[in-house]
Amino acid sequence: MRIEYLYRYPVKGLTAEALDQAEVETGGAIPWDRAFALAQGDSGFDPAHPVWLPKYNFMCLMKNARASRLFSTFDPGSRRLRIRAPDGSEIEANVMTPEGRARVAAFLVAYLGEEARVEPSFHYIPGHVFGDQRRPVVSLQNLASLRDFEAKVGARRHRRRFRANIWFSGAPAWAERDWIGREIQVGGAVLRVLKGITRCPATQVNPETGERDADPAAELQSLYGHIELGVHAEVIDGGRFAVGDAMELLEP
Repeated sequence: MRIEYLYRYPVKGLTAEALDQAEVETGGAIPWDRAFALAQGDSGFDPAHPVWLPKYNFMCLMKNARASRLFSTFDPGSRRLRIRAPDGSEIEANVMTPEGRARVAAFLVAYLGEEARVEPSFHYIPGHVFGDQRRPVVSLQNLASLRDFEAKVGARRHRRRFRANIWFSGAPAWAERDWIGREIQVGGAVLRVLKGITRCPATQVNPETGERDADPAAELQSLYGHIELGVHAEVIDGGRFAVGDAMELLEP
């Protein structure tokens, strides 16, 4: 098996950033993946005591399809986040500072309009991951499973709908569903597969148009009797991996 694509998503719900390589620590996520989030004002999220909350407490594609039309980039070196809206308006700020995060929050709240609840705030908390799982994970997606799904649906389902970290080739379609509890060598790191990824309404959003134009969860249920595509894994031995690196399922 081989890593074909590698992504991180610095801001929860916003643009994927393609990577050539990443280095992960034991128990961690890909650096800067889901490091920032806009918490809705009614979420109850407390940055002084950060705990995991379900995605609907934040700006997310499940609730905010129009967020998919925002283009964002983050530079870890300068700590600057840039977000551009479809009308050409944009914000660029150092999101390590309270002032920078407040400016980003104001920009996103104005863009979301009525979808912004109460008084949202934009957060970065060192060590905290705004992921969809209670613990930091790396998501793995089998390209063969996506291709099988697309063939049965009879339409393209862009891989960016599924917001994975690693897309890999070389395994039979749906083989990853048998990997739960198994360890897998990914470049220089070792991951343990925890569970399948249950698909939600976020995948309805076409990443190219921002429209809800399909229902992959319903399609998966109809075609396969489940709504999973991909798997979540935890890092049990940190290391580096890159596009083109080999992946190998380890013996139990």
